[in-house]
Amino acid sequence: MQNINSASELTNAIQLLEIEQEFKGQLLKEQLHLTFESFKPVNILKGTFKSIITSPNLIDNIIGTSVGIATGYLSKKIVVGASSSIIRKLLGSVLQIGVTNSVSNHPEAIKLLGQYIFKHIFSKKNHIEKVDNYEIK
Repeated sequence: MQNINSASELTNAIQLLEIEQEFKGQLLKEQLHLTFESFKPVNILKGTFKSIITSPNLIDNIIGTSVGIATGYLSKKIVVGASSSIIRKLLGSVLQIGVTNSVSNHPEAIKLLGQYIFKHIFSKKNHIEKVDNYEIK
């Protein structure tokens, strides 16, 4: 800042500082209003919902987790069955957790395995060979 040598320069400097203070005060009020609006519960929910919806892997994550839970549950039911043995139930619970975590953490591998099995099951059923005008399935 420059040295002020006269009363008129001092008056001008004070006026400039007052204008700057008013401008910065307006900016602060606008920012406070925006912050207040963003912390309203409705706006927080909207933002959260929007970020969940725009997630690129949302469907894959939901499907992977659902398949993991379902396979874990089915594996427990297969191992435990109608047994009342505590050891068998404990083993079934441990197996359920392991299968659920494995399937949930590696959904691409499970998807590829499912596609491979699906492809081979249906390709052999629909495979028809023609030999001397006879159809052989």
